[in-house]
Amino acid sequence: ATIVFLVMWEVHYLHRAFIYPFSLRGRERRMPLAVVSFGLLFNVMNGYLNGRYISVFSGGYPNEWLTDPRFIIGVTLFIAGYAINRQADGILRSLRRPDESGYKVTSRGFYRWVSCPNYLGEVVIWLGWALATWSLSGLAFAVWTIANLVPRARANHGWYRKTFPDYPAERKALVPGVW
Repeated sequence: ATIVFLVMWEVHYLHRAFIYPFSLRGRERRMPLAVVSFGLLFNVMNGYLNGRYISVFSGGYPNEWLTDPRFIIGVTLFIAGYAINRQADGILRSLRRPDESGYKVTSRGFYRWVSCPNYLGEVVIWLGWALATWSLSGLAFAVWTIANLVPRARANHGWYRKTFPDYPAERKALVPGVW
């Protein structure tokens, strides 16, 4: 089970760090050093806490953990969240030609139901991680992700509704049919 957790973590972060940034289109925007620094600090601490728990404090996950419902449901959520996130990012990239920098509204994929399916996918990923690892460090990461992305989803949703008069009224911010 420990190897499965390592693969899940690495697949997500290899994509997030090395593939996704180079696939972005549109104008280049600078990110403030403070934002980069806090993001780096968070990821170092989060990686340490989750890695340390899985490799040391858990006492090791026995092979039986692979058939535990928490593991199976958690990994399923992780994979579903990863698929939602990748699909949402791909749809956003496809909306802009390389020479464009404006915003567009789409109804493809989960954008049919929510303004921020990329955030929804990220939340589902880390809720799945927390369940699969059944750890306090995994739960802390899921809670932090929710605390970080819910306000951003609310702000983005409000911005879209204000900026685009024909924005779908039934579309929610983050959770389909709920909020």
